[in-house]
Amino acid sequence: MENPRSCGALLAMVLLGWIALCGPAHAVGYSHEMVEDPQGQPIEIGIWYPSDAPTSARRLELFEQTVAQDGAVLPGSPSPLVVFSHGTGGSYAGHYDTAIALAQAGFVVATLTHTGDNYRDQSRALAIWDRPRQVSLVIDYMLTRWSGHEHLDPARVGALGFSAGGFTTLALIGGIPDFTLIAGHCRDQPQEWTCHLLARSAPAAQGRPMTSAVVMKDERVKVAVVAAPALGYTFLPDGLKTVRIPVQLWRAENDHILPQPFYAEAVRGGLPLAPEYHVVAGADHFDFLAPCSSALTAVAPEICTDPTGFDRVAFHQQFNAEVVRFFQAHL
Repeated sequence: MENPRSCGALLAMVLLGWIALCGPAHAVGYSHEMVEDPQGQPIEIGIWYPSDAPTSARRLELFEQTVAQDGAVLPGSPSPLVVFSHGTGGSYAGHYDTAIALAQAGFVVATLTHTGDNYRDQSRALAIWDRPRQVSLVIDYMLTRWSGHEHLDPARVGALGFSAGGFTTLALIGGIPDFTLIAGHCRDQPQEWTCHLLARSAPAAQGRPMTSAVVMKDERVKVAVVAAPALGYTFLPDGLKTVRIPVQLWRAENDHILPQPFYAEAVRGGLPLAPEYHVVAGADHFDFLAPCSSALTAVAPEICTDPTGFDRVAFHQQFNAEVVRFFQAHL
């Protein structure tokens, strides 16, 4: 169902209804940790979780958040886990506001900085096939070695991904991409951002030839939220046929990085079970990133400049509420 909702009275009703049903929001604990990777460098992660420890303003890269740094996990029933995969050139901090909203609602959230595909290092930006493996390592860590792992319910794991992280999430839930489709797509659509990236990158940067279908599923992931998925067309015609879990799918109406109909629309058509589908009126690709601080705007204006008339802050209030609701309904 298409859902290009506005952010006024409807948002207020959604939030008031959520508070009435679920009680007041929790304070949020936060920790920054590293996960060992037997195939590469340690993976940087941020972890947000319910806590009753005192909070204070803390810097998070070029953002600021109010959290209980390394505070104790709130005791009680085991919590669901949500893992978050960022887009090309991003980091674990890029969607911190959504992580906080989920933690306030009782979820534990682990976001990672993908090795070789982040704002500090893009030497492996084309090795997209390795991203799901990295997320699975984070799930392993959270369920078995994180200091608060006894507070997690291993039967309730969800995944959330944006852009290249959207591709990552689709692969984690059973999508099988066919990388042989990329060459033909880029012959037909050479102006696309991803095709420019491929054209200016040496083959060695891929780390592995993109020449075949690859299976990267993690059976532990039971629910998924996918925003503006990269390489959506590589899952057609049959690469999504085994995906049988609930999916919430988002796209920006005016996405200039991943234009329609090749990405979110392709995924929507390929999923055997209709996803909950949201089209964000007036939005562009980077509007799924957390609202920018002045410091981030100064160094990365290209990801911080919103379309005329679009309110990213208001949209993220809506987006975060919808993501929380969806995970609550299905985890």
